[in-house]
Amino acid sequence: MRAITGTRSCRPASSAALAGALLALLSGLVCAQGAGEVTQVSGALMASKPSGAPRVLGIKSRVEQGELLTTGSGTYARVKFTDGGEVTLRPNTQLRIEAYRFDPNAPEGDNFVMNLIKGGLRSITGLLGKRRPNSYALKTVVATIGIRGTHYGALLCQADCGGVLNNARQGLADGLHVDVAQGAIDVTNRGGQTVVGQGSFGFVPNAQTLPRIVPPTLGITVSTPPPASRLGVPLVVGSTTSGPLPEDCIP
Repeated sequence: MRAITGTRSCRPASSAALAGALLALLSGLVCAQGAGEVTQVSGALMASKPSGAPRVLGIKSRVEQGELLTTGSGTYARVKFTDGGEVTLRPNTQLRIEAYRFDPNAPEGDNFVMNLIKGGLRSITGLLGKRRPNSYALKTVVATIGIRGTHYGALLCQADCGGVLNNARQGLADGLHVDVAQGAIDVTNRGGQTVVGQGSFGFVPNAQTLPRIVPPTLGITVSTPPPASRLGVPLVVGSTTSGPLPEDCIP
């Protein structure tokens, strides 16, 4: 009769479990490489870094930290970030993604800084901006915008807004024009800080003058007509899926 030892046998992990673990690992690596992806675009969209050749972006192209995004004349483009937020760019816009860090399990490391060099955009806050609003900033030459769980528009006029009219059908002065559809934004420069709330409009003529609230008739809702959709469904500005979207990451 053979003695029964106290040794415990180890059962190998199933192939399904191993495959699932590998997929999760690869997904994490992919998401770590990019800040977001292009979900809709209606024309020429380029990305460039100080080092390296410019690249043409299309649907599902990855957008990376440090890149300068440039839209052509007549081009609208939407970028969905890994935290679920999104930015829709107007034609003839240059936007640099200066910093982007988002880890669903480490909010203390959140960081999202963009620089609007020219043109305009609409932005909808994702999880990063909602859980740590102070980690988000949109910089321009005249002021910096901070958020409070927000959907807002920004248009920077630098002698290049001819043909763009405010709500009173008047031409726009040079400076930063903002509108807030939801939440609130802090607009700050060397002149001070102004909070622009939901349904309000703001204007900043230069970096030394305090940002001010303007009447609705003198404001402008920064419009972003829907670009072409990969699904043939037009973009509805102001709609978004809440929460991060890991499936938006691209191999």
